[in-house]
Amino acid sequence: MTCIVGIKDKESHRVVIGGDSAASAGSSYNLRKDPKVFKNGDFLFGCTASFRMMQLLRFSFRPPIIKEGIDIYEYMCTDFINEVRKCFSEGGYLQKDTDGSELGGCFLVGYKDRLFTVEGDFQVAENIDEFHSIGCGADFALGALALLSQISIKETLIENKVKMALEVAEHFALGVSSPFVIDKTD
Repeated sequence: MTCIVGIKDKESHRVVIGGDSAASAGSSYNLRKDPKVFKNGDFLFGCTASFRMMQLLRFSFRPPIIKEGIDIYEYMCTDFINEVRKCFSEGGYLQKDTDGSELGGCFLVGYKDRLFTVEGDFQVAENIDEFHSIGCGADFALGALALLSQISIKETLIENKVKMALEVAEHFALGVSSPFVIDKTD
């Protein structure tokens, strides 16, 4: 299920993240009121997979204070992820793989002008591209974003590019459906 799209906006020094509203299981789906894109403090999240994971990140997770002088990537890989793992464990969501390693879920995180992907094994990625997408519609959205990134018309707002990529994913991926929720970092 899902398509989550994130783009770094060089002009405004913000991140825009958008997501669909479908919750799918096999060949059926329903549209949920609870958004897959939401803010928690200074962080903007876009999540795929479990709605329980989204609820924990939205309502229970408390982003730790960013220590002065620490690089934001280092913070994300250490303090931030340690607190996510703790939140998932306390919320009954943290899973164990057969080899004993911990598993969570996949989500995008925007902070100011930085876009991160947290994978299921809690690794943190920051891509070279100014955009990324996750979920079953990701391949379609990434294709659209790659093309849209070539458009330099200033009137093409980042929010519009996010919406267009979500629309392409909705057209081709069974688990993606509007309405779309789009937000940006402060």
